[in-house]
Amino acid sequence: MSKCQQIHRRDCLKAGGLSLLGLDLPSWFHLRQAMAEERAIGNRPRAKACIFLFMWGGPAHQDTWDMKPTAPVEYRGEFRPIDTNVPGLQICEHLPLLAQRADKLAVIRSMTHDDVDHTSATHYPLTGRRTPRRGAGLGEDWPSIGSVVSKLGRGTGPLPSFISMMPVVPNGAPRFVESSHGQGAGWLGPTFDPMRIDADGSKPDYKVGDFELLADVPSTRSSLRRELLGVMDERDGQIESNELVQATRSHYERAFTLLSSKGAVEAFDLSQEPASVRERYGMNVHGQSVLQARRLVEAGVPFVTVFWPNDGLTNVSVYWDTHNRNFIDLRTRLCPVTDQAFSALLDDLQERGMLDETLIVWTGEMGRTPRIGQGVVGGAGAGADGRDHWASCFTSVLAGGGIRGGTVYGSSDRFAAYPASNPTAPQDLVATIYHSLGIDPHLQLRDSLGRPLTICDGSPIAPILA
Repeated sequence: MSKCQQIHRRDCLKAGGLSLLGLDLPSWFHLRQAMAEERAIGNRPRAKACIFLFMWGGPAHQDTWDMKPTAPVEYRGEFRPIDTNVPGLQICEHLPLLAQRADKLAVIRSMTHDDVDHTSATHYPLTGRRTPRRGAGLGEDWPSIGSVVSKLGRGTGPLPSFISMMPVVPNGAPRFVESSHGQGAGWLGPTFDPMRIDADGSKPDYKVGDFELLADVPSTRSSLRRELLGVMDERDGQIESNELVQATRSHYERAFTLLSSKGAVEAFDLSQEPASVRERYGMNVHGQSVLQARRLVEAGVPFVTVFWPNDGLTNVSVYWDTHNRNFIDLRTRLCPVTDQAFSALLDDLQERGMLDETLIVWTGEMGRTPRIGQGVVGGAGAGADGRDHWASCFTSVLAGGGIRGGTVYGSSDRFAAYPASNPTAPQDLVATIYHSLGIDPHLQLRDSLGRPLTICDGSPIAPILA
């Protein structure tokens, strides 16, 4: 039986005119499947932008979002749960501001995968795919969500479509985040890598690049330089076809555009924010990065990733990687900072009428071991007051554009060791992000060899969609 005999006659008639729409028959069936899945999910994508708060290092889920107060002390730890403004939902006592905004949050307590290596595990939630192979370079990665957004031409105005906040705190401490997989465009090519901001927004001299023309370079001369660059590019088609040259040209074009756009430059000027707003987010590296992300989204950037920074301290756990001092660091420098910045972002977007169209994602690449002091194969060990790497169960949190607030999806067992219900792989989280942004998670893009590759093999998490 032919494919046309298996479907409705009306579909066959439609298929006959596909060439008018530039679609072949397989693409038509794929489109029909995507539309059917959309109807099954039952909601329309609402997010125009996404702010991805990436807690590099692996937050201890049982000490933050998934408390186990009845477990033995060596599992439950030192912290106690507190009620939120959602009946029956409790979170850590050191997240009091977020507890009062839980009605805006969807908490996924059953995230799971099997990679306990930080730099490769990051690839999973940032792309929706596993790392291509052990030891692969970043250029072999699957493209990050932001790079796909950029490839699809999303965004308005002169600013890049994808910006990554990765502040550098110069202190000699390890900076594993730069070598983590999944953060860039991978095989899509460097043209779609993010614009990376490594400046510290909490410093008085905070400045993102040099977006002002030099005094001896008037705008007319800048325009002539831009025209000359275009002529040179056109005269050498062979060089122009080189991927790196194309990326360089794209970055030059972006630089010229930014130089000629006062509004774009102002998006990076945190001094334009009232002091009360800046203090609301927290006058620290992470808080000001989150505020910068809000300003960028407001200026038309559709995707901003905010990586948790290295705090500039060498005698504590690096990032959220609490192999030692788990409870001290969570209580003093991790939970309070994320609680303040995340809650300020929710309130700020709500007050500006932007929350319904801005998706917020808060997650790390993994969680921490169920038992304090427990070491695992492939981890880095744990001190008597620490937790090692643990990917079998962790928590991710979403809010804003198209997300049903006040919901908990999935659960973990009594020790927060493994999912007890609705195990959720990172590709399903990524598929949910794509869906909320109005992008088909099963979209195919071509790599440098012309092969069509499906960007994500997960499915949107329907129960958390509004």
